[in-house]
Amino acid sequence: MGADHNRPAPSAPPGVRRILVATVVPLVVVTVIAALLLWPRDSSGVDQGTDPPRYHGTVTRVVTEACPPTPETPEGGSAAGPCGTVTVKVADGPDAGQEVQTPVPSGPGAPTVAVGDEIILVELTDPADPTASSYNIAEHQRGKPLVWLVLLFAAAIVAFGRWRGLAALAGLAASFAILLAFVLPGISAGGSPLLIAIVGAALIMFVVLYLTHGVTAQTSVAVLGTLGSLVLTGVLGTLATAATHLTGYGSEDATTLSMFQADVDLHGLLLAGIIIGSLGVLDDVTVTQAATVTELANANPGLSRLQLYRAATRVGRAHIASTVNTIVLAYAGASLPLLLLLTADSRSVTQILTSEFLAQEIVRSAVATLGLIAAVPLTTALAALVTTAGRATARTGDDGAGAGDEPSRTPEGSRPAPDRAEALRALTAPRAGNTSSATSSGWPDPDRSTDATW
Repeated sequence: MGADHNRPAPSAPPGVRRILVATVVPLVVVTVIAALLLWPRDSSGVDQGTDPPRYHGTVTRVVTEACPPTPETPEGGSAAGPCGTVTVKVADGPDAGQEVQTPVPSGPGAPTVAVGDEIILVELTDPADPTASSYNIAEHQRGKPLVWLVLLFAAAIVAFGRWRGLAALAGLAASFAILLAFVLPGISAGGSPLLIAIVGAALIMFVVLYLTHGVTAQTSVAVLGTLGSLVLTGVLGTLATAATHLTGYGSEDATTLSMFQADVDLHGLLLAGIIIGSLGVLDDVTVTQAATVTELANANPGLSRLQLYRAATRVGRAHIASTVNTIVLAYAGASLPLLLLLTADSRSVTQILTSEFLAQEIVRSAVATLGLIAAVPLTTALAALVTTAGRATARTGDDGAGAGDEPSRTPEGSRPAPDRAEALRALTAPRAGNTSSATSSGWPDPDRSTDATW
C-alpha cells in the first residue's frame, strides 16, 4: 500500500525526531494495550458437525440424456436439465480410489463439468435411512489455480519492487493476520465492531507503514496523518449514520448474519466497514503527500514552509480527484448485482436512492471521501513542518520567500536557494563589450561557440 520511493529520505534533526518519537510511541503503546484488552478470549468456533463431508475427485466420464417428464411442469413437460450422470474417481475419504456416479449438476449457479475436471464431492445421507448415502458435485477445486495466481502476484511485486516489494508482501500478510486473528473473531464474539475496527486499523497502519516504508520521520508523518484522518472518518461516520437512521440491515448478507449471530451489532459493523475500507486509500494518500513534500524540499531547499505546503497540496488535489472516483467505483463494483436489481425496481428514483441499501452505500462513499480530503492538508502541513524544521535560517516575506538580495543559507551539500533580484538583474542587464556574433552580412558567425557565457 502507498507509493514507492526508493531514495531514502534525509535524516530529520534530533529535536524533530525526539518530538515524533514522543508522539508516535505512546500511540503505539495505547493501541497494543487496547488490542490486548479487546482480544477475543472465546476460542470456540462455529459448530461444523452438521456440514456434509467433502471429498476431492476427478471427473472420468460425463453422460447427458433427455430429462424425464415431471408432473410439476406444464402439460407434463421435461425438467429444465441438464440431466445425466457423471462418473467421478474419488481421491480421498472412505471411497478413495473408487469410481462413483453422481447426477449432472443442475440449477442456477451449478458448475459445468467435463472429463478431467477436479471437483469437490459432498456426501449426502438419506434422512429416512441413515445408512444410505449418495454423492453430489458441489463445485470445482480452485486450490491450484489460486496458488499459481498468488505466486504470480508475489513474483511480479518482488521483481518490480525488489526489497520494497518484499516488505509490501510482508505488510499484506500482517494485514490479513490482524483481520483474521483479531478483528473478525472479536466482532464475532460480540465485541464493539466500531472500537475493534479502530484498534485493528491502527495496528495494521503501524505495522504496514513502518514495515513497508521504514522507520523514518517521513513515515511517522504519514502515520500521524492517517491516524488523524481515521479518527475524523469514524466521527463523521457515526454522525452520518445517526442522521440517516441507518440500521445496518441494508443488505441480504447482513440480514443472514443477524440470523446466525444475533449478538453482532450490525450498526457498528457498518461503521467498522467504513473505517477498514477507508484505511487502504488513506495510507496511500498520506504516504504520497509526505513523500511529495520531502522530494520538493530536496529538489529546491530554498522553498519555504508555505511554498512546500502549496506545491504539495496541488499534487494532493490531483490525487484526490482520481481517488474519489476510485472509491465510488469500488463500492459500485462490489454491489453491482444489487444495483442491477434496483434498476428493474418499479419504485421511483427518489425512493430507490433513499432506501436502506443505497443510503448506506452513499454514506460509505461520502464519509470515506471526506476523510480522504482531510488527509491531504493534515499530512501536508505535518510534513512541511517536519521537513523545514531545523534549518539554519528561515526565509522571510509575505509568502515565506526571501525578499532581500542575500541568498538564504542552506545545509551543506545542498543546492543554494536562488536570489530572485539577482537573477532578474542578470537577465535584464546589457552584456559588456561587443556581444554580437553576427557577421557583416547580417548572418550569425558559423564558427562561433554556442555555449552560453556566465
